[in-house]
Parts: sequence; structure tokens; C-alpha cells
Amino acid sequence: MSSTAAPTTKTFGKSTRTIPAATEKAQKWYPAEDEAKPRKVRKTIRSWAPRSSLQPGTILILLAGRFRGKRVVLLKNLDQGVLLVTGPFKINGVPLRRVNARYVIATSLKVDVTGIDEAKLGEVSKPKYFTADKTKEKASEEAFFKQGEAPQKKEISSSRVADQKAIDKALLANIKKVEMLASYLSSSFSLRKGDKPHEMKW
Repeated sequence: MSSTAAPTTKTFGKSTRTIPAATEKAQKWYPAEDEAKPRKVRKTIRSWAPRSSLQPGTILILLAGRFRGKRVVLLKNLDQGVLLVTGPFKINGVPLRRVNARYVIATSLKVDVTGIDEAKLGEVSKPKYFTADKTKEKASEEAFFKQGEAPQKKEISSSRVADQKAIDKALLANIKKVEMLASYLSSSFSLRKGDKPHEMKW
């Protein structure tokens, strides 16, 4: 049972101040290990305004990542400088992806994006749509003996395949209306010796 002491009065210069007494005594022991506290993560959301050339339907050239050099179609501007693009997959093998706006070149060509399912596009635009399943195999005897085997091919969910086909369907119909546009999207971009990118017209 903790005993409460009376408040004390102290003099500071020409004035006095009443200091309340502590109601609880200090602990006589402390835990041997520190209690784990959740880590504070500070995420600053910066406002981002897309470049005037980054409009839905614009054909972009990817400069980094797995599909660098590929030409893709911009579908939507997302938050914090992220763009939602597609190949379409049937033409050049680029699926629905999020790319950084800093690593793309916007060309002067545009594709008509009318007819794309807006509800489906809204679902695909959510960040959780692209989060991979972080399921790792536990270290066990079975995992140890599997080290020499070839890695299993990653399976794509049927829902993602259906979303890809639904979005690309209207886009492919509009691409076929423009002559040579499908072959332009299927070709990769590269620079040769003597090329001057700053003098090129995109």
C-alpha cells in the first residue's frame, strides 16, 4: 500500500510554489528485457502532379525494370508518381504493371482508351492488388532436400488473367483500327551508336 505525503512549499526567488507530492513510489525492480514496442514508421505523402504529356492513352517507353525498352499504354495516373500501364499483354507480353513516372519517355502517339471497364480499372488501381503473397517455406528437412531441385514456376491467379483480358479487350479493338500501331507496340526501343536522344522527336 503506497503512502501519500503532504505537498511541500518551496521558495523560488521572491515567490513561493506548492509542489504536489508523488502519489506512487518508484518501482523496486525492473524487467530484465525491454518490452518490444511497435516501430514508428514515418511516411510523408508528397503531392504529385503528373507531367502534361502523361495522359491516359499515351504510349510510353519504359527505361528501367524487367520490361525496359518496351512500349506500353498508359491507363491511369496513380498517387505519388506511379503510373498504371499495360502492353497490352497479347501484343508485347507486358502485363498490368505499376511503374515510376521518372523512368518513362512519353511519346506523341496516343491510343483511344474509350470502352475500358472503369470499375475493373478501379480495382486494379488499388495498391493491395499488386502486393505479392509473402509466403516463405520454413527451414525444415524437406526444404533442405529441395535445394537441388529446379524452382517451381510461379502460377498466376485466374482472377488476374481475367482482369488482364477484360482491360485489354477494348484496348486491342482500338489498336487494330490504327494501321501499324500493333507492330509499333510490339517492337522494342533501343539506342545505337551515334544516336542523340536529346534531338529525337518522340
